[in-house]
Amino acid sequence: MSATQPIPFDEFMDRALYGSNGFYMRADGGHAGRRGDFLTSPEVGPLFGVVLASFLDAEWIRLGRPDPFTVVDAGAGPGTLARSVLAAAPACAEVMRYVAVEVSAAQRDRHPTGVESVERLPEERFVGVIIANELLDNLPFRLAVYDRGWREAFVEQDLSGGWAERLSGVFEPLPDCLPLNAAHGARAPLIDRAARWVRDATSQLERGTLIAIDYGVASTSTLADRPWREWLRTYRGHDRGDHYLRSPGTQDITTDVGFDQLAAPDATRTQAQFLQLHGIADRVDEGRRYWEAHASQPDLQAMRMRSRISEAEALLDPSGLGGFMVAEWRID
Repeated sequence: MSATQPIPFDEFMDRALYGSNGFYMRADGGHAGRRGDFLTSPEVGPLFGVVLASFLDAEWIRLGRPDPFTVVDAGAGPGTLARSVLAAAPACAEVMRYVAVEVSAAQRDRHPTGVESVERLPEERFVGVIIANELLDNLPFRLAVYDRGWREAFVEQDLSGGWAERLSGVFEPLPDCLPLNAAHGARAPLIDRAARWVRDATSQLERGTLIAIDYGVASTSTLADRPWREWLRTYRGHDRGDHYLRSPGTQDITTDVGFDQLAAPDATRTQAQFLQLHGIADRVDEGRRYWEAHASQPDLQAMRMRSRISEAEALLDPSGLGGFMVAEWRID
């Protein structure tokens, strides 16, 4: 990866993650899961997909039981969520068209049978649901830095081949999401691409819902008040990585999502609230009853049902996955 002149941070991030030798594009590149670089809700276990299947059934009924009912899994990774949803056998399964969207060919090769595995969102409009689980935080973002006013961070290559920041002039006009003043060195993400992705995704829905699940905040100004290392993070092998300019292509780069920079959603909840709304407690009770009935001679299904208890604890943890934000945009 190289550059002959300074480039905006979002372009640097785009190359580092999605370029020809980017973190997500290599055959041995980054991926979610217990053997991967980070753990998302679907990788905790199948319970997340079971509850999502209940949500899909509720949406299918709300929309009048359309046939086909298209479900787009955007940023599907290796297809873990798809496997769990299909295994849950929702009532809408007979008319469900499940589209797993993933830019990495290596990840698409791991998608399960029974899904359409594609690189981009469908071009035709459809009736159904778009799920973006931990996608928006990975879309390249611009970086604002406060130095006697808010400025944009550019990235340039030095003589040794390393990368360093260079700041632009003061923003004129100031982006609406940024506070007027901040501490020297404060930073904030400008998530233009995520906002554009939300607009484009909702425009593909003839009727239906876009649901985005991610770590984030209601107001970008709160990120500007926090130490930037808390929300601008890198990951490699389940551990925090190096500085975000170090070793591009070898680590994930991610940010807390400033939801105020997106189109106003129709509903916003925490992940814990969303899962509770769609019946996670009933699914855990079902698992507990199945385990108790088969504990004397447990089979594989009994072990899966028993694991729902610990899975729910992780998915509902307010200091972890349960504290993620869930935003819904409905097109009726």
